[in-house]
Amino acid sequence: MENIGGLCLILAFCLGVYSIFASVVGAWKQKPFLLVSGQRAVYSVWALVTTASALLVYAIMTDDFRIQYVWAHSNKAMATIYKFTAWWGGQEGSLLFWSFILSTYTAVVVFTTRKKHEYRAMMPWITSVLMFTLVFFLMLVAFVEHPFRILAIGRAATPMDDGRGLDPLLQYWTMVIHPPFLYLGYVGFVVPFAFAMGSLITKQPGDGWIHTTRRWALITWAFQSTGILLGAGWAYAVLGWGGYWGWDPVENASLLPWITSTSFLHSVMMQEKKGMMKVWNMVLVAATFFLCILGTFLTRSGVVSSVHAFAQSSLGNYFVVFLAVGIGATTWLILNRLPYLKSETQLESVVSRESSFLFNNLILLASCFAILWGTLFPVISEAVTGEKITVDAPYFNRVNIPIGLFLLFLTGVGPLVAWRRSSADALKRAFLMPTVGAAIFMSVLVALGIHHVYAVISFGLCFFVTATIGSEFWKGSKSIAAKDQVNLLRGAFELTHRNTRRYGGYIVHMGIVIMFIGFTGAAFNLDRTVEAKVGSTFKLGRYDLKVADMKGGENENYVWNHALIEVRSGGSYITTLKPELRKYAVSGSQTSNVAIRRALNEDLYLNFAGMTADSKVILQSYVFPLVSWIWVGYWVLLIGTLICLVPSKIKLQYAKMEVVGIARQAQPVEN
Repeated sequence: MENIGGLCLILAFCLGVYSIFASVVGAWKQKPFLLVSGQRAVYSVWALVTTASALLVYAIMTDDFRIQYVWAHSNKAMATIYKFTAWWGGQEGSLLFWSFILSTYTAVVVFTTRKKHEYRAMMPWITSVLMFTLVFFLMLVAFVEHPFRILAIGRAATPMDDGRGLDPLLQYWTMVIHPPFLYLGYVGFVVPFAFAMGSLITKQPGDGWIHTTRRWALITWAFQSTGILLGAGWAYAVLGWGGYWGWDPVENASLLPWITSTSFLHSVMMQEKKGMMKVWNMVLVAATFFLCILGTFLTRSGVVSSVHAFAQSSLGNYFVVFLAVGIGATTWLILNRLPYLKSETQLESVVSRESSFLFNNLILLASCFAILWGTLFPVISEAVTGEKITVDAPYFNRVNIPIGLFLLFLTGVGPLVAWRRSSADALKRAFLMPTVGAAIFMSVLVALGIHHVYAVISFGLCFFVTATIGSEFWKGSKSIAAKDQVNLLRGAFELTHRNTRRYGGYIVHMGIVIMFIGFTGAAFNLDRTVEAKVGSTFKLGRYDLKVADMKGGENENYVWNHALIEVRSGGSYITTLKPELRKYAVSGSQTSNVAIRRALNEDLYLNFAGMTADSKVILQSYVFPLVSWIWVGYWVLLIGTLICLVPSKIKLQYAKMEVVGIARQAQPVEN
């Protein structure tokens, strides 16, 4: 089986190289048979990579510990779902998973665009860019980090009775879906990059590539958003420190392409509506792709220390070469094609929706640069001085909190200003009520005793943005309800359906607002660490916590102990929480299984950190106000994104009219 798996990867690599050759030569020499052959090679590569992936998963599921990867990342005691998770739980398997997703994306792109006339000139180059990236990863799994390597001593295969098992931190339900969603985002951004490069290479005069790219970018942005939020949820519920984001280098690496893709999704509207920012959009698409590769490099090279990173390996040099070649070629191509990327119109006024998009882009890029610099500075300092200078969370918070607040403000400004230019009277009418309402709301918060400056500003801006978005829905829904004689809810549905991109975008913005409410709650966190024996009581905020009992046991995978903590407030019993401490049999590692009482106003969070020599429980306890609003905000964001992907009703009506018109023109005229 291992020989078949290895052969599949080598054949896939060879066919990938052939697909690039056939596509480039076919386009250059105008040889249709080579173009078709190159496309068919894409399907063959997908079949081979899928076969190799299936063989690795089968080996994991059947406990084939002859294979080194299976022995290192699985064992007999693991639940079946976590055995499947072991596919991407290690270096070699995750690279194969990366290759599988990219080969699937490539096959889908080739199949769905093979008959579209507007992409005929670009398709060979789109295919070449996609396959060049895939060949790079296939080279790694076929020749560098081979997932089917046999566990051996000397030249003899070494059979093992059991494996070491998956990292206990990864044996949690979110890790079953967090990496796939994150990979779907990371890998998916290759597609918009390939379309952009295909457009540049063929010197396309139009913006046809933008429409397809925007949809791909929106889909992969949704995957990336989901992956990031699932990762935050995993960190919150598993790592035991109580946070959902620690500005870890690998966390930052997942955020960077999300920021640039968010910027692209905003600025692409300028190109579609006004023919502006063409060079900027090319740069953003390219930056997103290369930041995805950079994130993959940081995760796998060992140059940064992170709980999320894989072990130290020699892969770093390969990624550095790929990034250098890719960035160099892309930069040359953009500079060479500047005459084809001239803007069709110019910015007419600073007070306009165009300028708000521009400011939004600049602020997002400032945040991206600040995070990138803070992430890479330890690596740069070590390379230059030999001493690694760490950059901790306070740096990122100091820089990004003001940036985030300004972005939140722009989120509310966008709907209020008009395209081209806005008059002073129009701005006064639009801004007066939301601004006054936000000011009153902030004054009430201060009167209630909230004096944290950033928190008051953040809550005030959340009110401001909610008011602006709400007014947009209110005015439009009320107008449609009066015109069509329907209720307000039906009017809101009709309004959204008529322009799904605009109002779906507003819902996405509302999701961001709700998440900001959750982020702001961190200003009021409480924490306390105690050593308590059974029967003792301690206080945290409004809660009285009593260690009621201790229980223990074991299963095939780990030995466990949990504390029963009775929770009361104001003398009234609320619930009993059971934080747990686990020691895994095979690896000998110890992890905590935290207990959380979740509520919209605040979470009570308990972590069983260990036991003292005299059998006291070491308990870390936290109160996290409003943190659940982050997860609620994500669902609102996802709903808004899905609405954006639905075709608008007006566009569907226009398309239907065009089809009917074409059909009538095709009918023979009777004498």
